[in-house]
Amino acid sequence: MPSSARVLLIPPDTRPQTLELPAQLAVMTGATVRVPPEGALPAFFTPGNTALLRDWLLQEAGQADIVIVCLETLCLGGMIPARRVSDPLETALGRLAVLREVKRQVPGLQILAFGVIVRVAHDNDPHEEKPYYGQWGRELRAYSSAFDRHARHGDAEAGALETARAALPPEILADWTGTRERNRALHLAALDLLSEGVLTHLCLTLDDTTPYGLAAFDRRMLEARADELGVWSRLDIYPGADEVPCALLARALAPQAARVWVRYSGLGGAGAELIYEDRPAGELVRAHLRAAGCVLADTPAEADFVLAVNTPGTRQANRQPDFATVDTPHRHLPAFVDTLQEALEAGQTVSLADIAYPNGAERRLWALIQGLPLNRLAGFSAWNTAGNTLGTAIAFGKLMAHVMDPAAHAEALFARMVDDALYQAFARAEVRDFLDNPSPFDLGEARTVAETQLRELMTPQIKALWERHFADSGLALEVGAAHLAWPRLFTGVFPLRVHSSMATG
Repeated sequence: MPSSARVLLIPPDTRPQTLELPAQLAVMTGATVRVPPEGALPAFFTPGNTALLRDWLLQEAGQADIVIVCLETLCLGGMIPARRVSDPLETALGRLAVLREVKRQVPGLQILAFGVIVRVAHDNDPHEEKPYYGQWGRELRAYSSAFDRHARHGDAEAGALETARAALPPEILADWTGTRERNRALHLAALDLLSEGVLTHLCLTLDDTTPYGLAAFDRRMLEARADELGVWSRLDIYPGADEVPCALLARALAPQAARVWVRYSGLGGAGAELIYEDRPAGELVRAHLRAAGCVLADTPAEADFVLAVNTPGTRQANRQPDFATVDTPHRHLPAFVDTLQEALEAGQTVSLADIAYPNGAERRLWALIQGLPLNRLAGFSAWNTAGNTLGTAIAFGKLMAHVMDPAAHAEALFARMVDDALYQAFARAEVRDFLDNPSPFDLGEARTVAETQLRELMTPQIKALWERHFADSGLALEVGAAHLAWPRLFTGVFPLRVHSSMATG
């Protein structure tokens, strides 16, 4: 794919990680990116305008080389709205048909799509899920697990399933499972488009998944259909969600397979257990490498880049520090940091994925790497789930060999350090404490106070981090006003622009 590739991006929503980050990764390779107009994309749980999306895609496709499209946005108004809206299957399938129309009009167009298997949320969130999930989340999670256990193990689990079903109002259960069945049918239709050749590649990912549950049940049904169609060479089904646009961009913009040497923070890191995924760290790494068009290298010498993965000692934990399962003798962080330094000093391409804790960098590791030349990293990622982090770090690593705009690369890299480390690992907790334990689901009137506090905390820290690691790079930083993407602390927005310092001279 030429460096001047023209990309159309229809993301799952408008958060920086799902909209701005993929665009940054594309731009640093010399590609151009167009995104749908304002109003077409969702705003939190408010659906986007699917008719406007369809018209935009038909209008723009003739001038594009690559389309990266979230099926939920195209067909149901967004990843979160897809879990909430009542649009019938026939309507969703009618919206999906635009991809066949676009491919017919532009036969050479690469269409890389992804869908997100409906999650069973860990928290009783009434905004990202159906409104009744705030009241019935615990019971719906119990039903999800019991249903899958019964599906796998038979009559021995029948009693538990009946108990779980009886604990729920029938209309709530029917609505919730009906939404899942509609979205699964949409993904089955996408598999047909893949089989027909309309789609170049398809990722069907599991968001916030567990070993047992309705998401695992859906996964097995989709895998069975993939077996029937024989489409596995162009299909990936694995735990992930928000990071998939980055992975598909790496696959499309750098089509040749990259060989990757994976180095874990502990010798047993590949076996570490994760909170929001259904498999150990090593298997998750393999899945994300394949999605981005990468393979494991047999030796460090033959690797195109090193993926350095900070894993928990035995299992992730939510609160830092955790000395029971994360910061244990099963790994030795100083030695891990030594290997990072050696690799960077040797000029190797290194992308760092920190999955020891979900939802932010490990504070101890962040402190230890401050002595390293962080501006030399190909990538850094430590946000949300392990899958989000890995997919992002792998995309950085694979695309590093194709960077044509060093300022754009520095901007993407620094933005991840600001969000994943400075905010998610540190400042977010400080703002939460300042607000005296606000609702995690909706800040309400406290949002203004939170954003004021956010700017006071983050702005000097952002500038200090730049001065420490990027000031001698010949680049200049502009810092905008920090704010929140949605009325909750989970996602901050930190407007940054990096450009050549000579441009301001």
